[in-house]
Formats: sequence, structure tokens, C-alpha cells
Amino acid sequence: MSEAKVLTRREGRVLHVTINRPERMNAIDTETNFALQAAFDEFATDGELWVAVIRGAGDKAFSAGGDLKAMNAASSGGPAYVVPEKGYAGLTSRFDLDKPVIAAVNGLAMGGGFEIVMAADLAVAAEHAVFSLPEPLAGIVAYAAGMHRLPRQLPHKQAMELLLTCETLTAAQAMEWGLINQVVPAVGLDAAVDKLVQKVLRCAPLAVRATKQCVQRGLNLSLEDAVRGQETGLYPALEAMRQSQDILEGIRAFAEKRSPVWTGR
Repeated sequence: MSEAKVLTRREGRVLHVTINRPERMNAIDTETNFALQAAFDEFATDGELWVAVIRGAGDKAFSAGGDLKAMNAASSGGPAYVVPEKGYAGLTSRFDLDKPVIAAVNGLAMGGGFEIVMAADLAVAAEHAVFSLPEPLAGIVAYAAGMHRLPRQLPHKQAMELLLTCETLTAAQAMEWGLINQVVPAVGLDAAVDKLVQKVLRCAPLAVRATKQCVQRGLNLSLEDAVRGQETGLYPALEAMRQSQDILEGIRAFAEKRSPVWTGR
């Protein structure tokens, strides 16, 4: 296996990002953090890439979160443990990303690993996956937005239960609570993720980006202000969609009873 801590693979319009530290349960140290940020920088800026998929190498862990050995070394005078500008894994503070990210959860997602899943737009988990925010058990907190995303994705009492008790959710429980989209047998994870990717790719990419941006920015507003923002330039991705060739292609394809050919322009 390659010694690179993060692997990337382009497949048509899709960027596959793999945390490649299976011997460490895909725990994330400083080097891995910055390599992941570089991968998502590429995704964000490359107009030919429309969807990203993030997973962990192997079949045991999506990510065990922060590398505690690296953190311990840093506290003992070793190299500093650093989180990049765009947040944990270069993703948890990337609030300006309007392209969809899908998490393929192939095992345990603990701490920062769970926070990466929460930062993704869609998530498919293998049946053996488990989820937890155990940071308080190590005397720390879920810094990578977990304390803030979880109460926005769950009812308050459920979120506080996970945050204050550090209990672990099975994949089935995570789906029941609405934290992930699907649970599948481990052997079917790749196929299920690919099927979900293809469903997203059927849609006009600029419409997908506009939708994500409107949802993200609108959630912080009253319903009235969110809707009014559609006509006042609050959502640049929406304006880009309105002026695109793809919107005309969608109309023509419907009239001609054929599948549209999207260009992202």
C-alpha cells in the first residue's frame, strides 16, 4: 500500500479521497490534516469535479479521529499538532463549499471521524460502523464543530446525550436518528455509494451547488429572509445557475424528451 497518508483518485466528475492510515485506524495527524485540506482545495476549485467521496482505508475504520499519539508527542515538546485553516480534515470549517460531499463510512467514526461525517452532505455506512464523540473521556471536547453541528442535526436532548455521555451509536441507530442516509452490508458499501453518486450526477451541477448554498445560508435566517434572499443576491451560486447554459439545456431536453447533457456552465 502507498505510504501516502491521503490518497486521491479522479473518476470522471468524482474525486475519491481516502484517509490512508489503516494501521492507525485512519487517525488524523497534522500531515494528514493538511493533505486532506489540499485534496478538498482541489475539489473546491476544479470546475470539472462535481462530487467528492471521502472514506477510510481498510474495513475497520472510517477514522478514529485525532491522532492521540501525535497530540501526546506535541504536548511533550514534539512537533505541534495543527489543524488547518479549513478545519479538521480540511473540511469541518469549509463553510463556503457548495459542492456535495459524500461520506462512505466503512467502520468506526469516532471523534473527529464522526465530525467529518457530520460535515458531509450525505453519508452511507456499513452495518458494522459505529459513531461516537468520546472527547470528554480524554479531557477535551469536540472542537471540530461537533458541539455545534450535532445539536443542529438532532433534537436537543439526543444531541446532549451523545455529547455529555460519550455513548456510541450503531449504524442502525445513527440512521434511525437521521445522522446518516443508508446502512448497507460492508460488501455493498462501494456499490451503494456509487449509486448515490450517480443519482446526484443526474442533476445539473450548478443547480446542485445552488441548492446546497441556499440551504446552508438560509438555515441561519428566518424563513422570510431566506426566501427573499433568492431575489436579492444572497446566494451567488443561485445567480450563476440562473445565467447558465445548463438551465437552457434542461428546458430543451425536457421538450425534446431526452436526457440532458450537463456541462456545469
